[in-house]
Amino acid sequence: MHSSVQAVELVFLLLLLFVVAFGALARKLQTPYPIVLVIAGTLLGFVPGIPKITLNPDVIFFVILPPLLYSAAWLTSWRDFSYNLVSILMLAFGLVAFTVFGVSAAAQWLFPGFDWRLGFVLGAIVAPTDALAATSIAKRIGLPKRIADILEGESLVNDASGLLALEFGIAMVLRGQTPTVTEGLARIAFLVFAGLAVGLVTGWIVDRIERTIDDGPIEIAISILVPYAAYFGADRIHASGVLAVVACGLYLSRRSSEFFSPEVRLQAWGAWDSLTFILNGLVFVLIGLQLPHVLAGIQEYRLHTLLMYGALFSGLVILLRLIWMFPGAFLANRIRTRLLHQDVKLPSARSILVIGWTGMRGVIALAAAIALPATLANGDPFPQRDLIVFLAFSVIFVTLVLQGLTLPFVVRVLGVAGGPMDENDDEEKSARREMLDAALAYLEESRKEDESEFQEIYDDLTGHYRHRLAAVSGKDDPENGLTPEHQERHTRLLRDLLRVERQTAVRLRNQGRINDETLRQIEYELDLREANPSAGA
Repeated sequence: MHSSVQAVELVFLLLLLFVVAFGALARKLQTPYPIVLVIAGTLLGFVPGIPKITLNPDVIFFVILPPLLYSAAWLTSWRDFSYNLVSILMLAFGLVAFTVFGVSAAAQWLFPGFDWRLGFVLGAIVAPTDALAATSIAKRIGLPKRIADILEGESLVNDASGLLALEFGIAMVLRGQTPTVTEGLARIAFLVFAGLAVGLVTGWIVDRIERTIDDGPIEIAISILVPYAAYFGADRIHASGVLAVVACGLYLSRRSSEFFSPEVRLQAWGAWDSLTFILNGLVFVLIGLQLPHVLAGIQEYRLHTLLMYGALFSGLVILLRLIWMFPGAFLANRIRTRLLHQDVKLPSARSILVIGWTGMRGVIALAAAIALPATLANGDPFPQRDLIVFLAFSVIFVTLVLQGLTLPFVVRVLGVAGGPMDENDDEEKSARREMLDAALAYLEESRKEDESEFQEIYDDLTGHYRHRLAAVSGKDDPENGLTPEHQERHTRLLRDLLRVERQTAVRLRNQGRINDETLRQIEYELDLREANPSAGA
């Protein structure tokens, strides 16, 4: 028992070391870390002496997936998600169905021993895209906000549709049953609506609980438990755990402004940033480490044949996405403009091509392939199981590495990169101006009602807020003698003053005049002020 615990601990520490080292390398290379971690994991898998680490599908689906989905949903804007919902569903359900049936039709001609049912299973496995890969790469290269929003929404929802298609495919192979259209629609309806209901109920309960607590560690612990509660609750009634977690995350994200105190919010952001980085890093390293196991399971094919199959199948999956994008975008635009009366233009052909080139696959595809049953109902081996796992790995590797590395080039060539002033920047500046105007108006009203002996306080605060307003507006304020040069000098002085305060606090600690606990409290306050120096001196 003691040695087995040590072995698990050693493997975990080794994986964590890989994540840290290659995550730092990715930052140095200015490359999205999923790409670097997958390549590094693949190379490490063939290094002699590296422990053989197998991917357990249950660990992926029940341990790693819920918090990653919850984090992605938490960071998603409900306004933008709901506005682009038709376009998102056209990818999350329409493209998934097109991919599944396209692979089902083509696989029997491309690979010996495949029929349409095995092709259906293979298509369902590789249909969902990866949430982290798409969004991290999109943000790194500065894609327009509309494209990034659609990619985020697609990757949040299409795991549910892909896993449902896989459920149908496995049933057809194991028991030879082909579900009717009525059965399929009924299952989809239950999967979606029951999953959403479980997620929203879970979120409502947590919202009520959170309003009675104001303790950082407890609230962070609750936030980690929430995605598991939603996922397991939905899975228990055979609904979509994915949609339950997404619905719960979107709901609580909107409510969090009311139940999180500022201090708890800061602590939660830090904790979740670290947690998601570690989990995502482990996932992508594990994907790369699986190649030796995948190859070891295939004895009847030569390596050059496998490489040809992998390249051929990856090309097919990429092509199917590109083919779907144009009619899918046209249909989504028709629904949004004609039925929903949204004022939205049909995306340009260049934008559609970019979205088509962002279909990166991730760990869900590999976990789904590895989770295929080993035998059929009659005890015979599951046909072509090892080749299916290899083809899934091939698509993940090719889409992550090839498409991920070439996407910046494609974006530059097509001229689709977002401009220097994104929509979010405009919204943020407008919001800050309104907030500062409201604060100044409040100061003026309070000044009239307060005693004259406190007027210096109002003058000081008014000057401070006018500095901030001028900095946000980027305009001169002749009444107060504020120019862009004044604003720049003001910000620089604030940073210098914070540095002097910090150095003084450390000197006092080193002289023994304050203890470390006092220093940590002072540093915490200085850190908050330095994160946004224009907010206050």
